[in-house]
Amino acid sequence: MRVLVTGAAGFIGSHTVEALLARGDAVLGLDNFNAFYDPALKRRNVASLIKDSRFSLIEGDITDPRALDAAFAEPLDAVIHLAAWAGVRPSIDRPDIYVDVNVRGTLDLLERMRRARIDRFVFASSSSVYGGRETVPFVETDPVDRPISPYAATKKAGEVLSYTYHHLHGLNVSALRFFTVYGPRQRPEMAIHKFATQMVRGEPIALYGDGSTARDYTFIDDIVQGVLASLDRCVGYEIYNLGEAETTRLDALIAKLGQALGVAPKLYHAPLQPGDVPITFADIGKARAKLGYAPSTKIDAGLARFAAWFHREGVR
Repeated sequence: MRVLVTGAAGFIGSHTVEALLARGDAVLGLDNFNAFYDPALKRRNVASLIKDSRFSLIEGDITDPRALDAAFAEPLDAVIHLAAWAGVRPSIDRPDIYVDVNVRGTLDLLERMRRARIDRFVFASSSSVYGGRETVPFVETDPVDRPISPYAATKKAGEVLSYTYHHLHGLNVSALRFFTVYGPRQRPEMAIHKFATQMVRGEPIALYGDGSTARDYTFIDDIVQGVLASLDRCVGYEIYNLGEAETTRLDALIAKLGQALGVAPKLYHAPLQPGDVPITFADIGKARAKLGYAPSTKIDAGLARFAAWFHREGVR
């Protein structure tokens, strides 16, 4: 199989490419190496990948027709679309770029697939589409028409656009709602990586609210397993939650991360941030039944593996 992976140099993208190559697929990566975070980290992510003859990389943006011309110049069997402007809080300040990349960029990609008659599309959505729901766990059939951040709205828009292309053009779609992914190579602005950096520097960590907000933290290996399974079983139009199906409070997460790193966290209290939700918690029954999805990395083991990578790489 020859697969186009957008966002190939990112956190989830680079792990996905590794897994595809490991099982024998050929991969074409597309990434613009933008400055949302240090591009040098993304180049480190793909440094070993570019040595594989079955991997080729295009440096370009999904909103650039020239990059898409290059990406679709040769036959492809499927597209895994991971490229996006990410993050809830930054989207409140720059909703324009989120709409441009996450909505228009996804539309342009779908159009290229239609013209090239490529019929398998794996789309990275987000648990943020569930909005401020407090009834848990979240099920794929829950209403998601009240997103509380521009980022969440653009991910919902991507799901809707891909359904339209399924309905009109027969595109097979797996839309994956990721639940707070973490692990080695996590983006530096994400909570676990950011907290780790602050801890080793001796800086205080903001504890938003009373520490009771909770997330379903999903280890990267478990996410990648779900991505590949959804690619192999991409038939019709399906939405899947990919999470661990467990929750961890913010205050507990910080304490566990400190133990994994061997550091005593320093804390200060701060108000809840706009766009934040009180809890995320995935019902993964559908993914288990249809994809054979079986997450196996509990939070303590996952944090230990993250901490080992963090110390080994000297990421600060």
